[in-house]
Amino acid sequence: MGQEILVIDDDVSLRRVLEYNLQEEGYEVCTAATGEEGLEIFARRQPPLVITDMKMPGMDGLQVLKEIKKQAPDTLVIIITAFGAVDAAVEAMKIGAYDYITKPFNRAALRLTVQKALQFNRLAAENRQLRAELTKLDDFGKIVGVSGKMQNILDVIRKVADTEATVLIPGESGTGKELVARAIHSLSSRRAGPFLPINCAAIPPDLLESELFGHVKGAFTGAIKDKQGKFRQADGGTLFLDEVGELPLSMQPKLLRILQERLVEPVGGKGPQKIDVRILAATNKDPEAAIAAGAFREDLYYRLAVIPIHLPPLRERQEDIPLLIRHFIAKHGDNKITLSPEAQTALTNYTWPGNIRELENAVARLIIMRQGDAITLADIADKMRGGGENRTNRVINLPEAGYSLEQLEKEVVLEALRRHNWNQTAAARFLQIPRHVLIYRMGKFGITPEGTSKIGN
Repeated sequence: MGQEILVIDDDVSLRRVLEYNLQEEGYEVCTAATGEEGLEIFARRQPPLVITDMKMPGMDGLQVLKEIKKQAPDTLVIIITAFGAVDAAVEAMKIGAYDYITKPFNRAALRLTVQKALQFNRLAAENRQLRAELTKLDDFGKIVGVSGKMQNILDVIRKVADTEATVLIPGESGTGKELVARAIHSLSSRRAGPFLPINCAAIPPDLLESELFGHVKGAFTGAIKDKQGKFRQADGGTLFLDEVGELPLSMQPKLLRILQERLVEPVGGKGPQKIDVRILAATNKDPEAAIAAGAFREDLYYRLAVIPIHLPPLRERQEDIPLLIRHFIAKHGDNKITLSPEAQTALTNYTWPGNIRELENAVARLIIMRQGDAITLADIADKMRGGGENRTNRVINLPEAGYSLEQLEKEVVLEALRRHNWNQTAAARFLQIPRHVLIYRMGKFGITPEGTSKIGN
């Protein structure tokens, strides 16, 4: 059965019509003839949605609403009222009712109001969960992610943080490589020391050696005084070499020597100096491809990648996107800003070629440019609305001879159910259809919870 709904109405005929229509939509329904009986049932079963008539003998709908909100503030209440008593229904909404429907109403109006209420309830619950998850992430440099891939990465960070192992963090631009490096440093015994990032691609090659190793006065034209390099500045802490794949070949043996001997020699210096620095590195290039192309030394790669932590692109961790959106809304706006279901779907399905950096910039822009308190689909850039065109979700390699649309639909339904361990609510949400539609499709194709089917392949 679907989600449970409590119906409270003293009119037995209307109560039975509501029960029948809601059950036809796949909901589990319990009923009560009075407000007092309804509250007794509510106390036992705590359904997420209550539909109550406004005018009833004894305890009326307004009193029922107040008591339910007192017991369970997150429960949604829909008021049924006569056409001429809309003012009372509006008053009920002011004190916490989700919506109202006027008598007489048709099945379509009832269905739409209930669907919207339960969808709102689900999103509110997800937002509460996302906020709870956000509070757990402070110890990991604000790394946001609940997906399996990100949980594995967080586990590796925990294990490697308080060691002296060098760590290489490959990943596309914008995936959060520096955040991972900062998390490792903050959880290590070196956290009281400096964390010094340097972008190897941003410094001209002829200046890079001086920047990294320092120089002595007179070592070259313009060296008017001694300069301490980044390795010495990071002594006792962590040096993060971002875009280490851009390091010139001429510099790579010197870095290798530092990793092996923990000695650094300034340009023009008379001898090496001992350093106490942990090295973390990152690259947006494929290290193995760079080695094969002769652009990166293999021995240096293995020295840097004692522990490799590959950061997946955002398109490979879509389940983290809603959490990241809430995180950036809280960072750039406030938690009062909401996100419509259609907007969340579009943002989740977009491929995000710029990864987390692009997502953060997009959310910051949406906060500024939104039309109201909620970010809606209309606020989102056109290129991000075509969730169905997401290349990662396209059906490809269809046979030249053609393929049965019915068979394709069956396979999609089966895959959604298997992916969510036969949880129909989760599978329906994944397919972006109501649960009762999924149940209908399962019946149509003869799909059973064991994954078998009555129709042929």
